[in-house]
Amino acid sequence: MKKESKASILLGAAFLMATSAIGPGFLTQTTHFTSILAASFGFVILTSIIIDIGAQMNVWRIIAVSEKRAQDIANDVLPGLGFFLAALIVMGGLAFNIGNIAGAGLGVNVLFGVSPKMGALLSGVIAILVFVVREAGKAMDRFTQVAGFIMIALTVYVMFTAQPPVGEAVVKTFVPDTIDVLAIVTLVGGTVGGYITFAGAHRLLDAGIKGKENLGEVTRSSVSAIGIASIMRIFLFLAALGVVAQGLTLDPANPPASVFKLAAGNVGYKIFGVVMWAAAITSVVGAAYTSVSFIRTFSPTLEKYHKWIIIGFIAVSTLVFTIIGQPVKILILVGSLNGLILPISLGVMLIAAYKPKIVGDYKHPMWMTIFGVLIVVIMAIMSVYSLYTGLPKLFA
Repeated sequence: MKKESKASILLGAAFLMATSAIGPGFLTQTTHFTSILAASFGFVILTSIIIDIGAQMNVWRIIAVSEKRAQDIANDVLPGLGFFLAALIVMGGLAFNIGNIAGAGLGVNVLFGVSPKMGALLSGVIAILVFVVREAGKAMDRFTQVAGFIMIALTVYVMFTAQPPVGEAVVKTFVPDTIDVLAIVTLVGGTVGGYITFAGAHRLLDAGIKGKENLGEVTRSSVSAIGIASIMRIFLFLAALGVVAQGLTLDPANPPASVFKLAAGNVGYKIFGVVMWAAAITSVVGAAYTSVSFIRTFSPTLEKYHKWIIIGFIAVSTLVFTIIGQPVKILILVGSLNGLILPISLGVMLIAAYKPKIVGDYKHPMWMTIFGVLIVVIMAIMSVYSLYTGLPKLFA
């Protein structure tokens, strides 16, 4: 593999994972919790980044060294477990994708004034075209990279316009006034929960970047992916904080739109349209690609027609949106439920790391195992806690 080509694939995998995470739910969750926690939300972001890195490094390394997709690893750990994991991932991916399609429709509505449903249909067609082209993998890599850079650049502009109290944000990141468990679970679930953490790992596997000889590059790519998503999260948090610190109130029906509009007027609102569309459409691509990657190994027919199944996945998501819609609370709910999937999927990967029939003579670093086990335990406890305490308040 050519060096340039390999570097491009590694970067593409990082952006695929990051832009899969940065969707309408990501924008909504970040601005919603900033309006509630203000500068103390910085602590939630810092905690979630640490958990995200630990989870993703473990998952990507074990997939790379085993040279198998997550569902096949799970079936090797315990027959049938892979089918269960795939079912969880695909259902979560479909639920998220309905929200992603809705977000894309909203972005087009803001930019051009067409109805959100028409915007969703047009966006669905664009997402499908990415997989229709001959070299779909390359097209997907390039598409997510360009859209990712645009999102971050525009959000940086709005952040500077909002003039956030950066000093206060830094202090409260380490000494918060309050610690919100639901916020932590939701952020982790929305970044590495469900299908998202597997997006880049499965992309690298499809591109042939696997085995012990590539572990260094795979690990760097996994951390880069979290870095890209976290940069966007921090800039969006600061933009929202700047608005909240001025005493302005965010619209609970659409928190991210009000951040951009209050910070930069009508220009900001149009920028929100671009950011929302880019965030949503890249998440549509990532969710469809990764969800289908969890079932394509189950039969030769699924493998042969996987590209058309991806297209069907996008088409179904688009169709369902025209019937259901995209409430803000549902996006937060799906993010927290995805946080429940993480302890299961990461736990399976950690068990697999110590099975020679899966990883051969590979020795998983002990510090990484300890890090991973802590994340499994902490996320399991916090997810259950948030379901019993935080979510009832959210839907009260």
